[in-house]
Amino acid sequence: MNRSKKNKTLSLSQSEIDRYSKKLIKLKRKSSVDRITNKTINQDLFSVIEKLPEKFIDLLIVDPPYNRYKLFNEHRHKLMPINEYAEWIDSFLSKLVPCLKDTSSIYFCGDWLTSTSIHLILNKYFTVRNRITWEREKGRGANSNWKSNSEDIWFCTVSNNYTFNTANVKLKRRVLAPYKDKSGIPKDWKKTKNGNYRLTFPSNIWNDITIPFWSMPENTEHPTQKPEKLIAKIILASSNEGDLVFDPFLGSGTTSVVAKKLNRKYSGVEIDKKYACIAEKRLESAKKDNRIQGYSDGIFWERNTSGEQA
Repeated sequence: MNRSKKNKTLSLSQSEIDRYSKKLIKLKRKSSVDRITNKTINQDLFSVIEKLPEKFIDLLIVDPPYNRYKLFNEHRHKLMPINEYAEWIDSFLSKLVPCLKDTSSIYFCGDWLTSTSIHLILNKYFTVRNRITWEREKGRGANSNWKSNSEDIWFCTVSNNYTFNTANVKLKRRVLAPYKDKSGIPKDWKKTKNGNYRLTFPSNIWNDITIPFWSMPENTEHPTQKPEKLIAKIILASSNEGDLVFDPFLGSGTTSVVAKKLNRKYSGVEIDKKYACIAEKRLESAKKDNRIQGYSDGIFWERNTSGEQA
């Protein structure tokens, strides 16, 4: 297939699949933490979940197939009744609980249709602290309904002793009507060569995210890929350098890639061999380039740009 020169979507040749598949691991018995650290586990989660070590996860990021008809290469997911989807969540989440440390945080992704099921199950095992809603720039129009243009991320903790680095996830916003005090000093904002900005505290509404598309280097062929910037917010807020971040539905590897770029340890499970190999290719690239679009100099910018483009 011929692509535009501007199309940066990551793809794999058969020779690359053969090469990267050698880096993937499979668990045949109860595993040690060292065995799975900084590795991609290419198995069905339900075949591996009881082989995972206990109390090894500092931050759990769960982005399962949403309750919709969806095809992921050869793996098809169907629409289920709300209660049945809740039972499916419980079937794996209950087995992940022993893998969590007492100080762990959990972020669980969903949409409006799945959030009812998600909240019911999360509330069984954790303290539910917030629901983040983030705006998708993409979204299919609807003639007889409101356009679905947002998704949810539920934030939970195992206990009241958990990490939350507020200062690491402040947003840099442009000040359109800068206010000065009586002495002429800017109030709560700074003047830069690119304009006037202020740092604002993070809220549970995120409208500064760009969905990966064909001209972005992080884009892959995965149909539901999460943006690196979105995952970076979670990792910076709820983990520290050296912590281990685990993703049981790794997909094309965004969680592992961002964890690596931010000096965290990582581990994830992905059933699809091709997506798991894409994750490995992205991890290899992250050794040379640890940039995250939309995040630079320790600051998140309003849109998915760098500071120089703001």
